[in-house]
Amino acid sequence: MEVSDDIEKVILVGNPNVGKSVIFRLLTGRYVTVSNYPGTTVEVTKGFSSFNQKKHLITDTPGVNNLIPMSEDEKVTRDILMNEGDSLIVQVADSKNLRRALLITIQLAEAGLSFVLVLNMLDEARSRGFSIAIKKLSEILGVDVIPAIAIQNRGMDKLKKSLNSPGKSKLLLKYHDRVEEAINQISDYLPDLNLSRRFLSLMILSGDESLKEWIEKNLSEEKRKVIDSIVERTQSHFREPLRTVLNRKKLEQVDKILEEVRTKKKTVKKGLSGFFDKMTMHPFWGFITLITVLYLTYQFVGNLGAQVGVDFLEGTVFEQYINPWMKQAVEFLVPVKIIQDFLVGEYGIITVALTYSIALILPIVTTFFIAFSILEDTGYLPRLAVMVNNIFKLMGLNGKAVLPMVLGLGCDTMATMTTRILGSNKERILVTLLLALGVPCSAQLGVILGILGILSFKAVLIWGGVVIGVMLVVGYLASLVIPGKDSDFILELPPLRMPQLSNTLIKTTARIEWYLKEAVPLFMLGTAVLFALDRTGMLVLLEKLASPVIVNFLGLPAETTESFIAGFLRRDYGVAGLFSMAKAGELNPVQIVVSMVTLTLFVPCIANYFMMIKERGFKVSLGMVLFIFPFAFLVGGALNFILIKTGISL
Repeated sequence: MEVSDDIEKVILVGNPNVGKSVIFRLLTGRYVTVSNYPGTTVEVTKGFSSFNQKKHLITDTPGVNNLIPMSEDEKVTRDILMNEGDSLIVQVADSKNLRRALLITIQLAEAGLSFVLVLNMLDEARSRGFSIAIKKLSEILGVDVIPAIAIQNRGMDKLKKSLNSPGKSKLLLKYHDRVEEAINQISDYLPDLNLSRRFLSLMILSGDESLKEWIEKNLSEEKRKVIDSIVERTQSHFREPLRTVLNRKKLEQVDKILEEVRTKKKTVKKGLSGFFDKMTMHPFWGFITLITVLYLTYQFVGNLGAQVGVDFLEGTVFEQYINPWMKQAVEFLVPVKIIQDFLVGEYGIITVALTYSIALILPIVTTFFIAFSILEDTGYLPRLAVMVNNIFKLMGLNGKAVLPMVLGLGCDTMATMTTRILGSNKERILVTLLLALGVPCSAQLGVILGILGILSFKAVLIWGGVVIGVMLVVGYLASLVIPGKDSDFILELPPLRMPQLSNTLIKTTARIEWYLKEAVPLFMLGTAVLFALDRTGMLVLLEKLASPVIVNFLGLPAETTESFIAGFLRRDYGVAGLFSMAKAGELNPVQIVVSMVTLTLFVPCIANYFMMIKERGFKVSLGMVLFIFPFAFLVGGALNFILIKTGISL
């Protein structure tokens, strides 16, 4: 994004879940761009805004807990400040978690950056009994401190006004004499940057591994050796790592500030809010609440989105009006047969890509986005993660993983996107694998239950038991194989609150806009690939190659091969083909269960596969598919053998 010299840059920084995105939307509206930060998979959101008779470029950085990076998100935020430190910095803080925020405030002060501190969620802090002396805090820090309740648009006028003249903090933290000596010595070897030499020296003393590339690029080998010797000499005076020594000093300073500016009185939660707060965390009723929330979410997405919405858009709007009219228009305007087929044929861009992405998927993801936004606003999602934390530990994950897994029951494609909330790359890869392997989308699940309904409840239990068991085993084994560290399960429990309609609409609209821009082109690309396979005869060849495995190993009729191929295009279409065969009596009970298990564990639909590539990269996604494809048939073949040998009646 090109920025002219007369446009001022504003950078939003802060801990995760402090309301930065809400403030960003209030400042910019909906005209934003989302792109990966160069060389990373971390997304950064930017948008333009006009206030104070100036035009501003607003950047919303990833949430961080430290400006000395421990994760890719924190490195991106640090790099933005390093490269664009001449910008106006707005630190957004959660008023009820001021201790966590002030650690970043001290680092911004040490970095020599001009910034404004926004104390957001002030109403929640007060509801918990916290009282903050804002004027006193401003005097201590030497910068403007703005009280705010962003979801009510309170404090934004003061924020805009303060950005006319943001100041540098006068706060100066004094470390141990040995550390101060090292800071002065290292500073002499560092170039001038947007961040102060003092802060860069502290990062080096902290053992910041992410600075190695910058140091090698900007400092000579002789200077690097001198700096390394200074760090080693300083470390020799302390038993603990220097990072721990420096952090402890910062936290001591934070606690001193808190003693001066914050008081707390005891509060008792009353009314429905207090009642539901206790219910959600109760050992028994918390589980009942969890089941209720999951059921209501699934019903909302599965029934309203996947049935009512899809039936109307696909069955009425597209099948009765749009597709017939477009076929007539294309056949009249385009005389070339192959182009006609490419646009409105069996694998046409209009008749397949747009029908799937708009008529089939859009109603599901819209209800999915609404449900997710409501759950976000109520504050229930962190409680959901806590409730299932012990279960997910069996798969090498923590409770946060339940969020994309549950949302996968609405749409795996969108759920893959939400794996970004997980704390480590290892966990994001693992959940992406489990979503692709065994979480059926709502449409597929509905058809599966319809088929198994032909049989007995025992068939449903066998199908569910095999799929869940496989996911537990694969999750456990994959967690041992996939490199990387597990993230700590540290999760703040915000107060339960009523969701605001305006906030839900803003979030939902922004996410739908993202879907239309990012996901719809993936459907078009996937359909174009299928069109090419069909025209070259590769689809027929694939069916012939797959038939021996399906017939001889799975014990299924050869005709089911087409359903597995169609299942890659869209899983529920593949299941629908098997449903038709089952109703026609072409599949016996064992074949029905085996085919349902195999297709559930089969490769993800093409839209999800492209989303996997976007989120995890081509090599990782291809590796997952190369594992899932034979593994699904292996499980199906083993189940076929067991059911036949045991003679279990279904």
